[in-house]
Amino acid sequence: MTTYQPTAPHQAPSTSQELLTVPQVMARLQLGRSAVYDLLRTQQLASITLGRARRIPTHALTDFIRIRLDQEAAA
Repeated sequence: MTTYQPTAPHQAPSTSQELLTVPQVMARLQLGRSAVYDLLRTQQLASITLGRARRIPTHALTDFIRIRLDQEAAA
């Protein structure tokens, strides 16, 4: 007979795996909504879609900033 094994309780994502909303990214980058959506549209900033909601992983935002800093340093 098979016994039921409960799954581990749901854990909150760690800080490195946190998902940000577009308004949160707007605030962090101090950019407007259309500028953030342009970054998403041109795939300069990675995101995922959950239903109709767009979410940006914190590591994607960190990577975007690092790449932009590297580009500025190389120029």
